[in-house]
Amino acid sequence: MAPPQKTRERIIQASLELFNAQGERSVTTNHIAAHLGISPGNLYYYFRNKQAIIAELFSRYEGHVDGFLQVPQDRALTVEDKTFYLEALLAAMWHYRCLHRDLEHLLESDAQLAERYRLFSQRCLENAQRIYQGFVDADILRMTPGQIEALTLNAWIIMTSWVRFLCTTRGAAADLSQDMLRRGIYQVLALESGHVTPSARDAVEALIHKLHVPLSQVL
Repeated sequence: MAPPQKTRERIIQASLELFNAQGERSVTTNHIAAHLGISPGNLYYYFRNKQAIIAELFSRYEGHVDGFLQVPQDRALTVEDKTFYLEALLAAMWHYRCLHRDLEHLLESDAQLAERYRLFSQRCLENAQRIYQGFVDADILRMTPGQIEALTLNAWIIMTSWVRFLCTTRGAAADLSQDMLRRGIYQVLALESGHVTPSARDAVEALIHKLHVPLSQVL
């Protein structure tokens, strides 16, 4: 018999795999138990219902994003930091794409999760504004405080709705790829392009080229 902690982790990872592949609404706790070859009762020993599994997945996603969406304390930001933030966001979106895909349903089904997500959103917006201000201070971007606020909000809207956009344009059951999500990151970078300073233009253009995915591969 697997150790308790190992069984709990297997349930979490299997749930994430199934939710990502099929959508959270299509997967029940019975599906998860069958996928793992355990009884539903064994699963309920660790998680009382599917919402508890989703809450754990959100905790991990939340902690991961909170961990990297920070301004360095001991140095100025660089274009390499921009690459880091965008690729870290892409990795988080991909690994936890089920949370973005079914976000409205998940929040409507769990008031406690909805409140946690509201606070998480506020933190992300505040941290992202500090990061954009850091790029302004480093002479990579040139923006007023009002422009920073607007750009942060527009970027957040794209990031949090991109997976659902793909599902509506390609069909809810469509297989998503990392390239499809990469185009969402590119869209955020495109929003910033008009604010890039001359000294950072070449480096940012190289990053734009690196992240570009033709629209024909997305729609």
